[in-house]
Amino acid sequence: MTTVAELMEANLLGVFNERDDERRAKAIAETYAPDVTFADPEGVVTGHEDLNAKAKGLLEQSPGFVFAPAGPVLVNHDLGHLAWAFGPAGAPPVVRGIDIALVEDGRIRKLYTMLLPD
Repeated sequence: MTTVAELMEANLLGVFNERDDERRAKAIAETYAPDVTFADPEGVVTGHEDLNAKAKGLLEQSPGFVFAPAGPVLVNHDLGHLAWAFGPAGAPPVVRGIDIALVEDGRIRKLYTMLLPD
């Protein structure tokens, strides 16, 4: 079974950092429950297709930008927390944030992203 820490890393690097549509779709199927809910300051999306569109749109708006972990994954039973940075490869990040996920039955069921102030 996939651990909460592995799911958090897959969320950041395998989904939101993945520009290849097929690899991202495969990672989504392996990482999230079919009815996953993702909430960020822009709104809420539900399900694999909407989550995929969200990740793809973000990457298309930010060519050359990459996500990177900004610390270790923290886990408390079924809850995961991962800080991240996003910006041009090899340069200081433009945005920092945290992802918090609720895991059920080995998949992320709910995911919340919060942006950190500058």
